[in-house]
Amino acid sequence: MTDKSLLTQTSMKPAESPASHLRQAYDTWQALLAAQPGMVQRFLEAQARSLAEALTQRDRASQVRFTFPDRVEVEVGGTEQPVPPEFREQMAGGLVERLTRADISTALRQRLAELEQSPNRALAVSAGLLRHATATHMVHGMLPSGRSVTYAAAEGEEIPTLPLSDELEPSSAITATTDAIAEEGASEAGRGELLVPFVPAARKFYMPQWVAFDEANHLLVNSIGEAEAHVASMQRFLSILHAAVALAPHMVADEAYQQKRYGMLGQLVNQGRALARYETSEIIQTITRRASAQDLNRGLSLSLPYFDDQMLEMRMHAFEVIPAGRIMFVPAFVVRATREEQAKVAQDTRLNPSTRKHLLAELKTLEDAFEASRPA
Repeated sequence: MTDKSLLTQTSMKPAESPASHLRQAYDTWQALLAAQPGMVQRFLEAQARSLAEALTQRDRASQVRFTFPDRVEVEVGGTEQPVPPEFREQMAGGLVERLTRADISTALRQRLAELEQSPNRALAVSAGLLRHATATHMVHGMLPSGRSVTYAAAEGEEIPTLPLSDELEPSSAITATTDAIAEEGASEAGRGELLVPFVPAARKFYMPQWVAFDEANHLLVNSIGEAEAHVASMQRFLSILHAAVALAPHMVADEAYQQKRYGMLGQLVNQGRALARYETSEIIQTITRRASAQDLNRGLSLSLPYFDDQMLEMRMHAFEVIPAGRIMFVPAFVVRATREEQAKVAQDTRLNPSTRKHLLAELKTLEDAFEASRPA
């Protein structure tokens, strides 16, 4: 029998930990969804797909509509109960959200929570089932599965970002469909799949097709724009996972969610930092080139890229090297400015420790590049 307190998510035994409660809630909803008749399951899955698309599209609407099935089983092994006809058609969001530009995901969560508190069991269970089905579709249906990977955390950091190579892994570039993109273009239709190989550095990560840099920060793709697109793809992958858990917190107990989050989080932070380091080296080359052309004698300000692993996005650290005016550029100005910025960043509590460490390393790289070019 299904525990009503779990369905309404209103109580938790004092002895239960939050993790065990979420695990129990996940198992309960999973079992209850599986217990529904086939037609009801397919109906809920169709509604879930529609809601998931509405929640994850970039230009999200200010309101969403959804429909409940006419009957549901309110407990595993029980009998079906009718959903009141006047409550089958539902809407979340509306004029207020449109005027205030409120997030539609918040409006949907609030509406489902209201419905789950209904004294009508069939209506309350329908709302919970749709919440669970939508989050499940976001995790399982919208996101591909990747390779089995293991990451190690750098010294002093919490997020594992350094891929550990498998010594038993074959050295061949093409080993399986998980090691290459399976493509079938229009001209090859009917002739089978074309396996596009990944370099060994890419195959160490969860999604090799989104790896743009190797461990030495060498660009593996055709352009920096393509590398930025890969980072954006990984960010969207994680944003969908986060949206699923925001909608249904018990999804953290889902095995696929845990695997996908672990695999993609480590890859995104690794590649985001690599992108920042690559762009920093480009900045150093640009400064050197412009200094040689006497093109930096009117001032110099820099925006140093870094990856914030708390916000999971690229950011810029702006600072002035030489004030505007007719001042001849010398490398010592860069060395002095970067040392001053390192002292400031080291005390900046707005950054978490691992991001601060990463940004300090960027500044140190900049300092060392121009310290070496200073006259003895």
